[in-house]
Amino acid sequence: MMRHSGWPRSVSALAAILVAAVPLALGAQAPRRTTYEELNNFSGVLNFVRLNYPDTVAFSDLVAAAIRGMLLRLDPHSAYFSRVEWERLTALDRGELATTGIRLESVEGVPTVLTVWPRSPAARAGVQPGDRLLALDDTTVGASDVRAVELQLAGDKGSRVRLRLERGPRFDPDTFSVSLKRAIVEIRSVSTVRLAAPTTGYVRLEEFGAAAAKEVHDALRKLRGQGAEQFILDLRGNPGGLVTAAVDVAAEFFPRNTLVFRTRGRKKDVDSSFVTGSDGDFRRAPLIVLVDQGSASASEALAGSLQDHDRALILGRRSFGKALMQAPHFLASGDMVMLTIGRVLTPTGRYIQRRYRGMGYEQYLSFAGQSGAGEDTAAVFTTDNGRAVRGGGGITPDVVVAGPPPPPPWWGAAVADSAFDDAVADSVAHTLASTNAARTAWVAATAEWRARLVPPFLARVRDRLGVTTPPDSAMEHTIARVLGARVADVRWGAEARDQLIVGADPDIQAALGHFTRLAELLAPPSGRD
Repeated sequence: MMRHSGWPRSVSALAAILVAAVPLALGAQAPRRTTYEELNNFSGVLNFVRLNYPDTVAFSDLVAAAIRGMLLRLDPHSAYFSRVEWERLTALDRGELATTGIRLESVEGVPTVLTVWPRSPAARAGVQPGDRLLALDDTTVGASDVRAVELQLAGDKGSRVRLRLERGPRFDPDTFSVSLKRAIVEIRSVSTVRLAAPTTGYVRLEEFGAAAAKEVHDALRKLRGQGAEQFILDLRGNPGGLVTAAVDVAAEFFPRNTLVFRTRGRKKDVDSSFVTGSDGDFRRAPLIVLVDQGSASASEALAGSLQDHDRALILGRRSFGKALMQAPHFLASGDMVMLTIGRVLTPTGRYIQRRYRGMGYEQYLSFAGQSGAGEDTAAVFTTDNGRAVRGGGGITPDVVVAGPPPPPPWWGAAVADSAFDDAVADSVAHTLASTNAARTAWVAATAEWRARLVPPFLARVRDRLGVTTPPDSAMEHTIARVLGARVADVRWGAEARDQLIVGADPDIQAALGHFTRLAELLAPPSGRD
């Protein structure tokens, strides 16, 4: 048996020297080294590892890990991609590979859901941003690189992948599993276009892709042709995208030469002012914009601009608080670095970005939708009409509306199991007539959804999953709305489903009630009661 007392004296002496030296090093002021000395220091560690580490380690892996660590030290959003990773990931972004619809980020070494694409297999299964991925097809992912995991999530169309996830506090999480059927996820910037009321058009903008402005323009024109005179632009859950696309979308609602936002960075060529290039076709149409804690980056810049110019009423929850200008830098190897090069300011000069110094990535994400540091939010800015607004941690809505309750941990397993749909939503759908009159009646039948769908669904949850804790009233309402939409989809198709979802959405209904007071709410303070 090996004993510590059998170590060579030299090793024991070295350990004693190292232990004794620590307090001295901590108490002393470290001398400032030159760039050459720092690089030489890094090279020395690299060579020391190469010559002494017991296992063979590729230099490229060590350098890549060092680069990733360096970028993470800068901010939560700068990142490094190998050439293969970048090519596969861009193919995923273009929708060329069958996948689950999940985008991941590493949170303290754990692959964590950052985005769930609407109407994707993951979205239908109830996977939520913030869920942590523990295993993929019964293989623990551990501290795996999230880009590699995303590529494992991709596969042949129709093939299945089983995920085990956890949700909630790290020390007391709820664990659940879902089985997802891979599909080609169509990536469109605009997902829903319809009338929310006879004269109110509704457009849901999921992200600012290259075609976002054209899709928004076409959607608005279509709705105007259907009788819309006022509009709701839904930016909830929109993670951002191309800066130029955000400017082009803003141009639909502003006159020519309107300042949309500014960028500020270390290099002068980053300092830019983004203005509209033409008069927007909808620059005079009444507008309400929906945001929540999932609205980030370009969506926050657009909402902030519309708010600063008193062009739209912002309704919902405080946005995420991310507004950094990033640019790709391709290395000679073909690898790529996405680096933050500046910050975005609204027309009044507000910083949208929350502070991230001194906190871990998970903590940074947990503050989504919360105000920034006190010193950031103390400054008051004024809109074109003189209304007071603040920066330092997202965009605060003009009208705050409470958000929906988070889904319980068993939700993903329940909605991913086809037996629940067959036993509940599908069975109810087949009892309904296929006529337009029956469709209209079902879309408006809020009480009927709850009475016919929620009790049998919860019974299945108790029997199949062993869940005995009843959901609260708010969660029951959410379950009824989701299952009611499934019934509409099965019986009458996607158009009926969207009609029900829009008609039953609390934020959209709140927005409809504020159009009559829009001019008053956006007026100068002296013009209000």
